[in-house]
Amino acid sequence: MVRYLIKRILHLTIVIFGVLVLVFAIGRMIPGDPARVMLGERATEEMIMNMKVKLGLDKPVPVQFLIYFTNLLKGDMGTSITQFMPVIDIIGNHFAATLELALMSVLWAIIIGIPIGIYAAVKKDTLIDYTTMTVALFGVSMPVFWIGLIFIIIFSVQLGIFPASGREIGLFEAFGLLISKGDLSAVKTAFSFIFMPSLALGSMYAALIARMARSSMLEVLNENYIETARAKGVKERIVINKHARRNAMIPIVTVIGMQMGSLMGGAILTETVFAWPGLGRELVEAIFARDYPLFQGIVLFSALFFSLMNLLVDLSYLVLDPRIKYE
Repeated sequence: MVRYLIKRILHLTIVIFGVLVLVFAIGRMIPGDPARVMLGERATEEMIMNMKVKLGLDKPVPVQFLIYFTNLLKGDMGTSITQFMPVIDIIGNHFAATLELALMSVLWAIIIGIPIGIYAAVKKDTLIDYTTMTVALFGVSMPVFWIGLIFIIIFSVQLGIFPASGREIGLFEAFGLLISKGDLSAVKTAFSFIFMPSLALGSMYAALIARMARSSMLEVLNENYIETARAKGVKERIVINKHARRNAMIPIVTVIGMQMGSLMGGAILTETVFAWPGLGRELVEAIFARDYPLFQGIVLFSALFFSLMNLLVDLSYLVLDPRIKYE
């Protein structure tokens, strides 16, 4: 087990370094000049050159990378060109919003997707199976920004139930107020703002999980030990819940872990549509502004989180199936 963890950590280090090199190189290939973007169209060439020297962009790209990598080893991700703040502080300020959105989206996906997928597998080749899988197919096919706009039209414009965009208070902060002061109104406010973006994002992943759950459950239901349990007269409810569901969870957990890792990079379209102040929206603004340190930092942080989620998913297999051993 220890040997396996050491090997995975080494692999993770190589992956993160590869991501760093690619992002640094791609960032320099994006058309546009950060100094010119900052100073505006009326800036003279002398002003632009002075700004490049100040930002360290006058040096060759390999030298810029070496300086950035050296500072990164010291825990310094650089300073945002546009916001004049340390990148690590900007990530910290927007991390909670993205984490809340990711957790709520995955929660919606689990609550909706797993029961539907398992039920469709149990009712294989029936009208319920065909209907749920058709709906799931539409859910996977529909763009998340389109779902978000539909939600805004229905729940915000037409019904006026939820605010159309923004984030007044975070869920973590709201639950903190509930525990410390018994203020339930803060939780209601936080939920009203996160409901539509999380459901819009979660519905797409719910459809994917439903299809995966059905496929995995059908495979397990055809195993010999399931037939043996049924032959012994075990109730179908117990066969499904005790024998089949747990063994069908491994592929589902893999999908959930991958989704959680990718969502922590920032659900760019969802955050843009709902003006959600998360890492995805910051990443888009950093790219448009040619803010190299900021979008490098966000992508690097996202890659690290994604890799750690993959490691946790692999380790969760030990809990789901004790027969699995890592050497």
